[in-house]
Amino acid sequence: MQQGTLMRKVKSKSWKKQRYFKLQEDCMTIWYQSKRTGKTESAFSISDVETVREGHQSEVLQSVAEEFPPERCFTIVFYGRRGNLDLVAGSAEEAQCWIQGLRQLIEPRSFSLTFALASRTWIRDWFQKADKNKDGRMNFKEVQRLLKMMNVDMNEDHALRLFQDADKSESGTLEGEEFVLFYKALTQREEVLSLFQEFSEDGKKLTLLELVDFLREEQLEDEGTEELAMELIDKYEPSETARARHVLSADGFLMYLCSLEGSIFNPQHQALWQDMSQPLCHYFISSSHNTYLIEDQIRGHSSIEGYIRALKRGCRCLEVDCWDGPNGEPMVYHGHTFTSKIPFREVVSTLGKYAFKVRHPSPGAGGRGWSLVGENTWLWVAQGASLSPTPQELKHKILLKGKKIGRLEDTLDGPGDEAPDVSDDDNGAEAEEERRRAKVRGTQHGSALQKDKETLAQALSDCVIYCKNVPFRGFQEARSHSRPSEISSLSEAKARKLIRDEGNEFVRHNAWQLTRIYPSGMRTDSSNYSPQEMWNVGCQIVALNFQTAGMEMDLCDGLFSQNGHCGYVLKPPFMRDKETLFNPSDPSSWEGPGPITLTIQVISGQQLPKVANSKEGAIIDPLVRVEIYGVPADQAHQETKYIENNGFNPRWDETLQFQLHVPELALIRFVVEDYDKTSRNDFVGQFTLAFANIKPGYRHIHLLSKDGTSIPPSSLFVHIRITE
Repeated sequence: MQQGTLMRKVKSKSWKKQRYFKLQEDCMTIWYQSKRTGKTESAFSISDVETVREGHQSEVLQSVAEEFPPERCFTIVFYGRRGNLDLVAGSAEEAQCWIQGLRQLIEPRSFSLTFALASRTWIRDWFQKADKNKDGRMNFKEVQRLLKMMNVDMNEDHALRLFQDADKSESGTLEGEEFVLFYKALTQREEVLSLFQEFSEDGKKLTLLELVDFLREEQLEDEGTEELAMELIDKYEPSETARARHVLSADGFLMYLCSLEGSIFNPQHQALWQDMSQPLCHYFISSSHNTYLIEDQIRGHSSIEGYIRALKRGCRCLEVDCWDGPNGEPMVYHGHTFTSKIPFREVVSTLGKYAFKVRHPSPGAGGRGWSLVGENTWLWVAQGASLSPTPQELKHKILLKGKKIGRLEDTLDGPGDEAPDVSDDDNGAEAEEERRRAKVRGTQHGSALQKDKETLAQALSDCVIYCKNVPFRGFQEARSHSRPSEISSLSEAKARKLIRDEGNEFVRHNAWQLTRIYPSGMRTDSSNYSPQEMWNVGCQIVALNFQTAGMEMDLCDGLFSQNGHCGYVLKPPFMRDKETLFNPSDPSSWEGPGPITLTIQVISGQQLPKVANSKEGAIIDPLVRVEIYGVPADQAHQETKYIENNGFNPRWDETLQFQLHVPELALIRFVVEDYDKTSRNDFVGQFTLAFANIKPGYRHIHLLSKDGTSIPPSSLFVHIRITE
């Protein structure tokens, strides 16, 4: 990897500044400084980097394509909503050196290794920040300063005692391994050690049988427990001697609890675990609204980054608004507003590159080839599809949702008469119904069809194979006249009224036909509505503004983080039955074993991040709030007390309890906030998952930022119990 490389940072065709870029000695941090002033401008961590793209693979670099050849250009893409960094190296060799070096550094590792590396990086970063005079040592005053920086408000006598215990050289300073000793003493997990000793006869190790007891009694692992115990020892025990004796030390026990197997999220559900051979209307589908926008709805920036980010997040339904552009080339933007425009050809090219790429592959998940639904755009479509295709049948295909001249069957059967909405191959009952419809609607049908033919190109109409867009005129009308191959779009306000007035009818409708919900036109700031109330009645395509962080997108990410992250989640059986009695607003309609009790003991937190833009020396007062989203009767939240001045290792030891009447629809959101008695609490981190994906027992919850990206090693330690 090059050190101190001079490159151009490009923001636009006219903004190109030369900067020195350098990888720090820790191989985890990159800083850059101005060539003119020599001032360090910014730094970012390798852990913030999602990927590196070669060549002109951003709108900014495409705009300077004539000036700089593709072999000298590359784009650093960050997790979350942080803007990309577009760079032009001095030569193709320099560009390749950075591209290959960065890719090696960000290459995915195992979960446990990533966690261990994050902890080591955490130690090194804090040491460098607190070592004021940069002599590689820390005196007690610097250690006190470090504790403040690390979100710890510790008694001075206790801090001095830890310092002196670690100062083996008795030099009055800590260096190298002495600081590691201090850090280990600081991060001693008493609550984990106590749990370990509860199952260990000698308090020093867990034998194979003792570990099996723990897995069965506390983690509720009931199948292949002895084999699992052996796997955990082989995987997480750091001592070769202990591994050979088939025992687990306290360090190995902690590593297991912090691992993927010790997470609250059932690792088996991270792979593709649901039946993908049911009709498309039987699935919740990850969906975005005005995907091309990365800001507001009126003057916001349109960008292919909107599509790339949504697709990488698991989105399967995208929106592309096409309008006539100069020289007959279609452009994509929010019509009748001041948003910027992007060429339609760039959007289609981007979809071709990213539509079926795998993101965070899990063991057994396979490639992410699940079908893509595009709205108002011309894409490659699923020819030869049945009237009720399944995600399995549609794998690696793109569907177009849009208006259509005539009937879907005409397209599937080949060219035919496009005027009447009736075909000769209908059976008697269907043909009679079509004749009745034609007679009732008479000239109104004919004039509407003629209008469609005048405004809609036949070639574009023929691209609509499955998702024919039709207006919604009520559930009775849909039952009598609509087909499973059709889809209606409803505003959030219209959907809420139907939920309130005809909840059960809405659920039944969504058992056989697709429904898309979109945000109110009043949400010009790209804010979102809660998707939960729409999922409660089985709406499949609940479109959200992916560019806007918040609870709504947390719920979306939480629901679709399962099932191989494929963007499809199978609805519960009672929502796939066209004769269901289920109504989310009517408890008497719920058929099930009765409410279950979810008991969550919030034990502790580890290395919680500081609040963004907080004052130097400020330490958070963290509390944990658990929020339940589901049917109205299940909506609830409870929170712990706040712990004053400790974001490093707070202990709550509080138990929260919830009754869930329809757990199949419930989402659980864990939120950590910095308590403020004079104003609104500040967000610290969160994690959201579907109830169906919870693993009971002692579990770690690895927190996510507001953007939905991980913030290792920040976590919560909890104990989960589920009883009927």
